Amino acid sequence: MNNQNDNHMDKHYLYSPWRLDYILGEKTDECIFCRCQNLDNDKENLIVYRAKNCYVMLNRYPYNNGHLMIIPYQHSASITDLDDKIWLEMCSLLKDTEQILTRVYNCDGINIGINLGCAAGAGIAEHIHIHIVPRWNGDSNFMSVIGGERVIPESFENAYNKLAPEFANLIKNKEING
Repeated sequence: MNNQNDNHMDKHYLYSPWRLDYILGEKTDECIFCRCQNLDNDKENLIVYRAKNCYVMLNRYPYNNGHLMIIPYQHSASITDLDDKIWLEMCSLLKDTEQILTRVYNCDGINIGINLGCAAGAGIAEHIHIHIVPRWNGDSNFMSVIGGERVIPESFENAYNKLAPEFANLIKNKEING
């Protein structure tokens, strides 16, 4: 006999206890991206690279290893509110980030996304940012990942230590080669 109450037996539950600190933590009205960009310890705040108008940061609640975000220093909810120089720098960093993630993580693909507004899925709707998520053949599909299925085998410290020098080298090489 299979009734509606037995459906829970078919479900598989995955737990992510690391999110509990965020869920239960004290929330402030202050923008987390503005706060992080103004702090001194980039490694502690997972900022792997700072450019003139934007910075690149590891996502503290990632969909996959190496999940990065490109964030403008300017507090803005919309692309149209950004100066062209800021938007162009974000796009340039997006190209750099693709190269670095492909080299460092040997990924088979990359998801790139911007969620404008809460209705579009933005967790921090008041400050625009670009998500760059490495993907591998055979990993969970993107919708499953959004639904809560996440297995992140790499620590933030290891990811930071791999990515920060790559950004520094890529940018240094660009400056040398024009």
